Amino acid sequence: MAKIIQHQLFYPHPPAVVWEFLTDQELISQWLMPGDLKPIPGHEFQLRAKPMPEMDFDGIFYCKILEVVPLKKLSYSWKFGPGNGELSDSTVNWTLTEKDNGTELLLVHRDFKDAVNPLMFSSMEKGWLVLINKMLQIINAEKDGTAQA
Repeated sequence: MAKIIQHQLFYPHPPAVVWEFLTDQELISQWLMPGDLKPIPGHEFQLRAKPMPEMDFDGIFYCKILEVVPLKKLSYSWKFGPGNGELSDSTVNWTLTEKDNGTELLLVHRDFKDAVNPLMFSSMEKGWLVLINKMLQIINAEKDGTAQA
């Protein structure tokens, strides 16, 4: 059975605002993790998290931008592993749809090409939901003027 992580969330903000939080590394660092993402097809980048050896994860996600449709779609490869050169490969897809004076954001993380540690898969599935909700909280706070400096 194919493993797919899928979450959908409504943001009461225009697509341009949500897009900025998906493509500006300074903003990405606030809700996801530090790295060097640039929304340019072919750009290779890394995102860095805390290593979790119990999940065969060295703390580095190796990514490459696959598709950019400004304000609508962002897709990138997502590789990770224990740090010994063996990487699990998958794809992260973000789709933004303008709706009801806001943006419906759909995350689909799929195409897992190798066996993924079940604990890691479960952690990513739950983690993505926490993180996209965190992004919403940050955007709301920024737009309401309650963001922390």
